Amino acid sequence: MRKTSLDTLPAEGGLGNEPLLAVDNLHVEFATRAGLVRAVNGVSYSLNPGETVAVLGESGSGKSVTAQAIMGILDMPPARIPQGEVRFRGTDLLKLSEEARTQVRGQRIAMIFQDALSALNPVFTVGWQISEMFRVHRGMSKRDGMKKAVELMDKVRIPAAKQRINDYPHQFSGGMRQRIMIAMSIALDPEVLIADEPTTALDVTVQAQIMELLAELQRESNMGMILITHDLGVVADVADKIAVMYGGRIVENASVHDIYKSPAHPYTKGLLESIPRVDLKGQELYAIKGLPPNLLDMPTGCAFHPRCPYRQDNCVTDVPPLHEISGTRNSACHYWREVLDGDQR
Repeated sequence: MRKTSLDTLPAEGGLGNEPLLAVDNLHVEFATRAGLVRAVNGVSYSLNPGETVAVLGESGSGKSVTAQAIMGILDMPPARIPQGEVRFRGTDLLKLSEEARTQVRGQRIAMIFQDALSALNPVFTVGWQISEMFRVHRGMSKRDGMKKAVELMDKVRIPAAKQRINDYPHQFSGGMRQRIMIAMSIALDPEVLIADEPTTALDVTVQAQIMELLAELQRESNMGMILITHDLGVVADVADKIAVMYGGRIVENASVHDIYKSPAHPYTKGLLESIPRVDLKGQELYAIKGLPPNLLDMPTGCAFHPRCPYRQDNCVTDVPPLHEISGTRNSACHYWREVLDGDQR
């Protein structure tokens, strides 16, 4: 297969009818001692400039693996991408040479990792780590890079940035470390930002601050953002579209309004009902029964059928296609009409 050069990537500007980023029928699998793990099975979604797409699902649903495939940071082997495309401004990133992919990574597509303490190097100061982006990709001197690092720390609202530039990651709180990660990710003005569980292990107040900061940065630059999370409550005010993943597949995608108003898949419905509500104070919190599927031994038919209250005989044998409910909405459920109507059999 001929590898595409970075020179074929369109510059910033008009996109025509092509989305900024399009994931099309992506498959990712891992060879393990226990067998072949199909972590991502035909995932497709798109992202436009200034838009936020939230990718939801429990741990193991394939959210982060999809993001790592987009970024080109999967260890291959054991990972393998047998089919699918990841098009950025119309160019399939999976066909780029590794050298060209390195130029895209960080400069045009950046990622915030979910565990800032693990993602940051403990033996280098935060200023050194932020300024590295400018030294490596922009050829700046160490001094100029540190100046840019201070500016970015100020931009993400880290108090006394100039005095803290030589501090180490462990000297910052969880929320401040996450802000440092955000500063690193936006350093080179990327067009796409992937935020992988950016509020994990943070208290509710800090979560709100981080999400507000991301929304503000997005408005300033009109970048597209993919927000990966398992928490529907986090995305309510920031997402435009939602893609719900289960067992390596997208089981529902729709606008945020449609998802919250009337979910069309039992799994999405269960996630929504699991959100704590003030009007149900004192009542037992709903939880989806059972466990996520074992990717080494996936259930036959619909992967969700062992946990599904709408299950019928054909759910055990037939994999449901992604039914088009409307032009912008799809559900991979044989009984999506009953789910929409709330008619549980």
